[in-house]
Amino acid sequence: MVRQAKVRTAVLLVICILSGILGTQSQVSAGAENLPFTDLSGAYGTNEIASLYNKSIMKGTSQTQFSPDRPITRAESLTVLIRLLKLEPVQGAVAAFTDVPASKWYYGTVQAGVDLGITEGTSSTKFAPEQPLTRQEAAVWLVRALKQSDTTVETAPAFSDKGEMAAWAVPSIAIVQELGLMKGDGGAFRPNDPITRQETAVMMARVLETRDWSSKIDQLPASRIEMGWQYGQTTSQYEQSILKSNVNTLSPRWLFLEKNGTISQSVDRSLVTWAHQHNKVVWAMLGNRFDADATHSILADKVKSAAVIKQIGDLVRNYSLDGINFDFENIYPYDKSGLTSFIQDLAARLHNEQAKLSVCVSPDLGTDWTEAFDYAALGTAADYMVLMGYDEHWGGGSVAGSVSSLPWQQSGLDRLIASVSAKKVILALPFYTRDWSLNKDGSAASSAELTLAQQNKLMSSYSLHPKWNGAVQQYTAEYTLGSVRHRIWMEDGRSLSRKYVMGASRQIAGFAYWYMNSESADVWSALRNANRYTGYSF
Repeated sequence: MVRQAKVRTAVLLVICILSGILGTQSQVSAGAENLPFTDLSGAYGTNEIASLYNKSIMKGTSQTQFSPDRPITRAESLTVLIRLLKLEPVQGAVAAFTDVPASKWYYGTVQAGVDLGITEGTSSTKFAPEQPLTRQEAAVWLVRALKQSDTTVETAPAFSDKGEMAAWAVPSIAIVQELGLMKGDGGAFRPNDPITRQETAVMMARVLETRDWSSKIDQLPASRIEMGWQYGQTTSQYEQSILKSNVNTLSPRWLFLEKNGTISQSVDRSLVTWAHQHNKVVWAMLGNRFDADATHSILADKVKSAAVIKQIGDLVRNYSLDGINFDFENIYPYDKSGLTSFIQDLAARLHNEQAKLSVCVSPDLGTDWTEAFDYAALGTAADYMVLMGYDEHWGGGSVAGSVSSLPWQQSGLDRLIASVSAKKVILALPFYTRDWSLNKDGSAASSAELTLAQQNKLMSSYSLHPKWNGAVQQYTAEYTLGSVRHRIWMEDGRSLSRKYVMGASRQIAGFAYWYMNSESADVWSALRNANRYTGYSF
């Protein structure tokens, strides 16, 4: 009986093995039968190629050829990675590399990868798009894209050729080995060999099969406040700008404090109706025209304050506004308590109307300009605090520089969220820059404000070649007009994406943009990518 049992067990084992083999062959055939490629016979990665092809992540080298054993180029590999992460190509206004012109099919995906810091060039100006990607470069790109760079790796890569690995690639190779994304070949990793198209397909397919990464990539992007200010546009023009953008919160400049202590208004009811029909909200901007005396007259007088707050509340109710964006600037330091009290009372009235109150503040630099802001108290009373992350260097200053360098903006944001919950903070980004005219010693003689569209037109007119400045995370460019040297610290999809990623990493409520229709078209796709990518937690 024991012998018979062993025989039956052996027979069952053989059947199971054969079933597994036949099943695998069947799966390969099923995976390949819908492929248009004729060169995959005997390819070990057919299933993975089929999976990525059907997801529109990888394509062939022609209509009938996949070229599985051909080395994949740097441009092709980055394009696959961008598609895997469900990011958009970005037709950036400023080319990141001189060897990746806008006319190339891969321009948009290279720009998208560079915007988010997923990849770098072979130098500060070259990307080498047609050069084969090495296996160690592939490991670095993948680790960076999957945000695994900080993963603690206790042991070095267990490959026989680890002595051939570049020092900068060793941590990434250890990580991809630990995660099972790259397994080497016969105990060797072959770090300097080009990675093939088939190897790339297998590697990318493993990403989608690993843990719950696929579901995270498929999830909807994070929902944040995206506020856009109206300036210099008609209602119709503003609506068209909104439709082309990521904005879900409109802030038209409708309300102003006048010298007589009342609020003038130019509310357009049709815009409110239009916004609600398009599932957007309207926070009308309330400004003080930089008039410190008129502002003092109401902040120092409780009766006048109450009258203004009643007028604002009535406007919110009568026009079905969703909120107020409070933007009082140039306030006397001695009006600090009066401003705090005003915001507390205004918030109470707006909350009775089921409306939101957002308060614009400048970064706390310890100057008279911001002395009137009790950041903690204002943050407690208001629903949101909007940090105006620009005018680091302004038109009246004697020092030429960036309107909004990333380190400066980050410092201001971190200081604010030390006093106010990050969930209440909205970071405002600039859609403008400055063209600085310089003295011979490099100091600022004057400057002219430029929209991003004007900046890009000037770049084209003077055939400028911007250079990326890692310290400020912006491109800079120079040109000479007559005998005067000019310098611009540029804003584009790359610089704005870096600011967006920085803010999103701090879990803030959202972003605002000054001002609509001054951006270039590429900005919105870059910011959509930043929003999606910052939501990934692999």
